[in-house]
Amino acid sequence: MKSEALQALIAYRLQRAADTLVEARLMQKEGHWNACANRLYYAAFYAVSALLIQGGYATAKHSGLKAMFNQHYVKPGLVTKENGRLYNRLYDLRQEGDYIDFVSLDGETVEPLVGETADFIAGISALIAKS
Repeated sequence: MKSEALQALIAYRLQRAADTLVEARLMQKEGHWNACANRLYYAAFYAVSALLIQGGYATAKHSGLKAMFNQHYVKPGLVTKENGRLYNRLYDLRQEGDYIDFVSLDGETVEPLVGETADFIAGISALIAKS
C-alpha cells in the first residue's frame, strides 16, 4: 500500500472513530445502554485499528487487534495501562451486550465510559499524529 493510501486509510479510521463516538452519545442520550456500549467499543476499535495500521500491523479478527494493541502499545508503555484496560473493558462489554442472551447493560456501567472513550480516542489520535 502506498504511503498516501495508507495515510488516507488511517485518516478514514480516525474519522470513523469520531463519527461512531457521536453515535454512542446518541444512544447514551436515549438510554440504550447495550447499543451505547457497542458504539463505544467500535469507536475505540477504529482508533486502535488506525494506530495498528500506522505501525504496520494487520489482523482480521477483533481478538487479534486487541492482542496486538496490548502487545505492541500497552505492554511497552506507548499507551497507558489504564487505556489498555479501558479497551479490554469495552471489548468485553460489547461481547456481553451483543452476544449473551438476557444481558441488559445499565447506565451506571456504561455512562462513565463515554467520556473515558472520548479521551482514549483523543490520546490515540495524538499518538498517531506524533509518529
